[in-house]
Amino acid sequence: MSSYREERRADQAAERTADREDRRLELDAKLAYKRQQEEAARAEKERKADQARKDAELKRRQEQAEARRRQEEKARQRAARMARLGRIARWLNQNPVTVFVAFVMASSVIPAVISQVGALGDTGVHVLLAALLAAMLEGGAWAITFMGKAAEDAGRPAGKYRIGTWCTAAVAAGVNYWHWAEKLPNAQWVAVVFAASSLFAIYLWDMKTHGSHGRTKEERKADRARRAHLAQRKKDHKDIAKQAALLLSAMPYGSIDEEEAFAAAWRIHKGAEPGLSPEVYAAATNAKVALGAAFELGEHVRPEMVRAGMLASLYDPLNPLSRRPAPTAPALDATGSALALQGPAEGPTAQAGIGVYGTPVYRKKASESASENAGGNAGGDTGGNTPRGRSAQELEQLLPEAHRVASELVAEGRQISAASLAKGLKIRREDGMWLRDRVIEERKLHLVQGA
Repeated sequence: MSSYREERRADQAAERTADREDRRLELDAKLAYKRQQEEAARAEKERKADQARKDAELKRRQEQAEARRRQEEKARQRAARMARLGRIARWLNQNPVTVFVAFVMASSVIPAVISQVGALGDTGVHVLLAALLAAMLEGGAWAITFMGKAAEDAGRPAGKYRIGTWCTAAVAAGVNYWHWAEKLPNAQWVAVVFAASSLFAIYLWDMKTHGSHGRTKEERKADRARRAHLAQRKKDHKDIAKQAALLLSAMPYGSIDEEEAFAAAWRIHKGAEPGLSPEVYAAATNAKVALGAAFELGEHVRPEMVRAGMLASLYDPLNPLSRRPAPTAPALDATGSALALQGPAEGPTAQAGIGVYGTPVYRKKASESASENAGGNAGGDTGGNTPRGRSAQELEQLLPEAHRVASELVAEGRQISAASLAKGLKIRREDGMWLRDRVIEERKLHLVQGA
């Protein structure tokens, strides 16, 4: 019995424990659900608040963008307005004559039209018809004027338009003069003023459109200089000018002008560009060669030859600085003895002491090499040990190589000198002189033929 009761109490206690656990679990579940609901409500509230902030930020950005757009539009409109004002101001600054001419023309035309309306109205013509007729006179004159301007701009004759303009303006001026001469017979000057108001605007416009079409002082001066130049050209170059005239008449009209025809005629007669000729090329080449020879004189000529050249210049009858005239001038050779002059210096090589007063070196070489090689040196070693130069045939064979060395010297900006050729070809300086003269002569001939 007691065991049953104990079991019963145990069961009841277990049931109560189970009930308490169920109620605890139920309470925990309710609390968890409540917390979940509260968390969801808080999250929703935060989401709404965040969305509200985003919406407010978006609205603020849109308002800022709209404000910037309005400001940019205002700035653009202000810039466009300033640009228009600037263009107007620049046009006014650049065309003050047009502005004042337009003002004076309006001041002249409006009184003329009103005067004509009054003149026609006094005769009983309806005021509307009078206004139309007055507009016909003044407006017709200006319509013809602008048609003439358009024809002139297009390159068509505008004389008939100008005649029509002045005739129409004269009729309008006659109407004004007749009206005011009858209305104010004691004040004829008023009639003249109103008649002039119909003419003055036309005159002002004609002066504006045609008064500045003439040539300027510089243009007239240039035209006179051009005519003088052409006249001098025909005087100095008659044959070439005649050939140029023939070319102009033979070619299609407008295909070439006078300058091109003269240039072509010059090339036909001279074979070179205008102003140049074989003689000019030859003179220029001689001058350059002479300059190179002068440099060589200062660098390579022996002192006794320099002294001989100075003495010769002192006795030169053509030299204004000579101390006394003499028909000939003595020169000193390498030993200082006087030599009789054989003639004037020939060619640019004479300035370098090469063939002075005599035959150029290379010619002497060709004519005397055989006798020199055969005769030998009477006062020297008869055994042939005295150094001698090369023969003319050997130097002729070295000529292409000498041209190559000369081209290299010119490319380096140096003068073609005997010393440079002798050094480049490893020959004696006397042979270098001969080759130098031949190279220079052939280069001069090539320049003249190439021109």
